[in-house]
Amino acid sequence: MQFKKIVTLVAIAVSGIVISSCSRKVTRIDTNATVDVSGKWNNTDSRLVAQEMTGSVLGAKWLSNHLEAKSGKRPVVVVGVVQNKSHEHIDAETFVKDVESAFVSSERVRLVQGGKKREELRAEKADQQDNASVSTMKKFGLENGADYILQGSINSIVDSHKRDKVVYYQVNLELTDIQTNEVVWIGDKKIAKSVKN
Repeated sequence: MQFKKIVTLVAIAVSGIVISSCSRKVTRIDTNATVDVSGKWNNTDSRLVAQEMTGSVLGAKWLSNHLEAKSGKRPVVVVGVVQNKSHEHIDAETFVKDVESAFVSSERVRLVQGGKKREELRAEKADQQDNASVSTMKKFGLENGADYILQGSINSIVDSHKRDKVVYYQVNLELTDIQTNEVVWIGDKKIAKSVKN
C-alpha cells in the first residue's frame, strides 16, 4: 500500500514537471518589428525588399517616359509570377502582396489583377451573364489591359561550415512593356544573414 502511494506521488510530480516544462509563452509583437528567429527568409525580409524595390521601380526613368508619351495617363501594371528558386520554402505570394500594396499606395501606377484572381473575376462575370439583372451585370471586354508586367525570382546561396552559415538572398525583378516585350526596368535586392548555431 505504501509503495502504491509513493508511485502515485512520483507520477504526479513527474506529470507536473512535464506539464510545466511544456508550457509556452506567447507575446504579441509589432508586425513592423525586425525579428529574426531562424535566420530564414521572413516577413521582415519580404516587407523591406518589397518597399525598397517598389521605390526603385517607381523612381526609375520608364515611369516619366510613359507619363510623357501618354499625356500624363498613369501606366497599368500587372504583377506576374515571382518564382521561389531559393533553397527554402518561401511563399512568394506574401512578397507579391507587399509589392502590390506598395503600388496601390503610391497612386503612381494603376494595378490590375493577374493569374488566378483574374480567372476568378472572369468566372464571376460569366456567372453574372445568366444570374444578374441586366442593369447590374458586368460586361466582358471592358477590362483595363496592362501596359507592363512585373516578374521575377527569389534566389539564395548558402555557405556553411560546421555550426556557422551565411545565407545570401537575391530578389530579381523585371518590368516589361507588354506591347513591345521591351524590358524597361531591372532591379535586384540582396540580403545576407550570418547564422551561428
